[in-house]
Amino acid sequence: MMAAQAKQARVRVLIVDDSAMIRKVLSLGLARDPEIEVVGTAADGDQALDMVQRLSPDVITLDIEMPRSDGVTFLRRMMPKWCVPTVVISSVTREGADVTLQALEAGAVDIIAKPALGIGEGLPQIMTDICLRVRAAAGAKPIMGHSGAVDQKQASVPSAFGSGWPRHHVVVIGASTGGVQALSHLLPMLPATAPGIVIVQHMPEGFTKSFAKRLDAVCAIRVREAQNGDPVRPGTALIAPGGDRHMLLRGSWPDLSVTLEHGPPVCFSIPSVDVLFRSAARQIGTHCAAALLTGMGKDGAEGMLDIRRAGGRTIAQDEESSVVWGMPGQAAYIGAAEQILPLKYIAAALLDPPMSEHPLFRKHEGWSL
Repeated sequence: MMAAQAKQARVRVLIVDDSAMIRKVLSLGLARDPEIEVVGTAADGDQALDMVQRLSPDVITLDIEMPRSDGVTFLRRMMPKWCVPTVVISSVTREGADVTLQALEAGAVDIIAKPALGIGEGLPQIMTDICLRVRAAAGAKPIMGHSGAVDQKQASVPSAFGSGWPRHHVVVIGASTGGVQALSHLLPMLPATAPGIVIVQHMPEGFTKSFAKRLDAVCAIRVREAQNGDPVRPGTALIAPGGDRHMLLRGSWPDLSVTLEHGPPVCFSIPSVDVLFRSAARQIGTHCAAALLTGMGKDGAEGMLDIRRAGGRTIAQDEESSVVWGMPGQAAYIGAAEQILPLKYIAAALLDPPMSEHPLFRKHEGWSL
């Protein structure tokens, strides 16, 4: 009886990939996790649709390039009917990042680089990360319709918001699972006069540059992937490049800039939100507004606490509007978040220093330093 209950509690996963070898690697790797059960494998989107209906998986791992029905087409057909949390595992994340953004627009909650065959000793670590992402996805709430292709007619923050911000103020933002959709909703709302913005979004190497370009096309502010030494300037958002370097703030206004530095993972992440936030607390303190958006784990919570203690503004996305309420939830739990707000209010809150006086916002009771 107890064994049956334990088995039922495991995350039921359907693997979709046209490579038989990758299906085998993922099946063996996921099956080694006692909290995961592989309920089936499919070689293309058409086969996967049938299996979703029959097997009712909790999570799907999905390749993008497949015969007959590719991954994006599969998501667009599947999500309106079954809305199963889906993790894209594909080499396309490096070679065709635009396609992976389409997958996020269609409802995928996370993207991971596909494990390379023959990588030997590195495979167990890669599979550990995939298992972690799959387990987190089981509790995600897929959101369709935001991936950087935001309607340019989307309502923006009124120009009155942010009018009290001096030029030397800076906005720092952290996000992970579901963050691409969240940022694609938030950034187009910001006016061209917004303070300088620095962002860490957990994503694979080679993906952030394409993401920044898509956002730049639909935002009043400029958006681009950060390079080492880039100055932080009003009206520009810098997104930390995925890969093996953390992004930090260095200097002070008017010579404030970002630096990219090698270092060990922090909260299992490179780049890490905590690293960025802690540097913001040190370098700019009261001249900072921070937002921690949807994401699994706890990266960014301790750094946000540092910003709050330094006198900066701190905002966490609320649970209802988050795909995964891990990072912002941890910030709320430890008292790092001055306010906990729905995503639609965060852009205005970041630009309006006296938040507690604005009728749209409520002071969240229950968490304090």
